[in-house]
Amino acid sequence: MAELLNIVVLGAVQGLTEFLPISSDGHLVLADALLERLTGQANHDLHGQTIVLHAGTLLAVLCAYWQRLWRLLGEDRRVILPLVVGTLPAVAFGLFAHLAMKELLENLLLTGFGLLATGALLIWGGRQPLGAIDYRQLSWSQALWIGLFQAAAILPGVSRSGSTIAAGLNVGLRRDAAATFSFLLSVPAVGGACLLEAINLLAPGEGGLATPSLSLVQMAAGVGTSFLVGLFALWWLLRWLEHGRLHYFAYWCLPLGLVIIVWQLMA
Repeated sequence: MAELLNIVVLGAVQGLTEFLPISSDGHLVLADALLERLTGQANHDLHGQTIVLHAGTLLAVLCAYWQRLWRLLGEDRRVILPLVVGTLPAVAFGLFAHLAMKELLENLLLTGFGLLATGALLIWGGRQPLGAIDYRQLSWSQALWIGLFQAAAILPGVSRSGSTIAAGLNVGLRRDAAATFSFLLSVPAVGGACLLEAINLLAPGEGGLATPSLSLVQMAAGVGTSFLVGLFALWWLLRWLEHGRLHYFAYWCLPLGLVIIVWQLMA
């Protein structure tokens, strides 16, 4: 029962923070550390659970943007190239991080500094002049620029949605277009990470197939929670972005990052 409650809590954290530009991975690392202190039970597979929870928010994106995704097969097919180009940096850095620095992705001190970086990005994005470009007009170089910010968001504490929306505003996208391209860009990146984790689970090792850390019931609870909370968070972000309030989220990231850094340095 305790394990089920933990995954529901983590699912709610994932759903809320994946779309709000305050870093889902950073908050999952923090929430997991707090749950460990409260329950006294260490979580030995946060990375794998994070991928499962990302599947729920990926479903939320597919649900909210299915019409735009469908148009990629027809009238919006020219957007496919910018999406591919924008995804490449995350693929390259993601594979490197998965192979060479997996433990750092769950480091609380790094999370604190990442949240400070997110706060700075949100303030920077909020100061960009109001753009007029639609995401269908993006050049491959502009898409690559946004993709580099998405790659940086693999680090804990750096928000994927916040950094890519800020970069989109920087190249002149309208606010709604920056959000749309950001979440369309998340589909191949998050979908690829989920696929990679599934392959890792199915790949036979010395003792046969890897054993998932979550039962089917726990997976369903985590995915369902992150999906439902994610839909609400997506609606919230779009409303605030429409009114130019992106930088408001920096007022959460900056003090939280400082608290985490002081906590870890004093531990």
